Amino acid sequence: MSLSIRTWLLIVVVAFLLLQSVFTVNQTEQVIITQFGKPVGEPIISPGLHFKIPFTQQINSFDKRYLAWDGPMVEMSTKDKTYVQVDTFARWRITQPMQYYLRLRDERSAQSRLEDILGSETRTAIARHELIEVVRSDKDRKPLQDESLGPLTGEGTIGVLRPIRVGRAAIEKDVFDAAAPKLAEFGIELLDVRFKRINYNHQVLERIHQRMISERLQIAQRFRSEGEGEAARINGNRDRDLNEIESTAYKRVQEIQGEADAKATEIYAKAYGQKAESADFYKFLKSMETYRKVIDGDATIVLSTNSDLFGLLKRVEKNNR
Repeated sequence: MSLSIRTWLLIVVVAFLLLQSVFTVNQTEQVIITQFGKPVGEPIISPGLHFKIPFTQQINSFDKRYLAWDGPMVEMSTKDKTYVQVDTFARWRITQPMQYYLRLRDERSAQSRLEDILGSETRTAIARHELIEVVRSDKDRKPLQDESLGPLTGEGTIGVLRPIRVGRAAIEKDVFDAAAPKLAEFGIELLDVRFKRINYNHQVLERIHQRMISERLQIAQRFRSEGEGEAARINGNRDRDLNEIESTAYKRVQEIQGEADAKATEIYAKAYGQKAESADFYKFLKSMETYRKVIDGDATIVLSTNSDLFGLLKRVEKNNR
């Protein structure tokens, strides 16, 4: 039996009203029902099928999962008046949907409020600390040192970073502790805050490069000074060793020559001391050797009649006659 048109219309109207009254909440959602813009009842956080009054009540759903906030790169000043560009990100979630809806309404407003609060607290935290505290994270590590410098950095601070007292992680925690209570007023739980990137300002970067160049020039000068000192020490040791070797060699030469002269004198003495004629002949030979060394073609000699050389010459003259 066929249904009448009125019955079909009634079925369609009932189905339409039923569809307008039923809604589904996913596991990743939480819902607030509003009537004429005002919340009605408690937030719905359990997944499943739920009902509402059609037409007059609206569904406002919010994400239950962890949400991301990625802040813009912002330039700010440290305690030592050094300008840096800080890029911050955070993780958050909606824990009080009713309060969140009443204060913020939607995620766009929440992101804007996160930027205001986290940006402000980041500027405050950065301004309370020096640059080295912001860029380094582990305050328990020993001061970093250029290993290529070796013992040259035993004195002074060239090539050595001074130790930090706070560190980057502690500054991030300060931002988190300061911002979390403020965001809780909006029904938001702040889960984590991190500095994603920290860049130097262009003018600061140029100044840092000049400082690095100056420090490296100082290190190079220290290397050269140490090298020149070591070279002077090596050259001094070399000259001392050479003088010692030459002195030892000269001493040995003189000893050998003395021993040879003594041996030769002993041999001559034995050879010419056997007879009186041999002794006279030896005396004559030595005298001739002496005269040959002393008298040359240009020498002028004044002799007395009592000298041995004069007597020798007279004797030679008589023999020639």
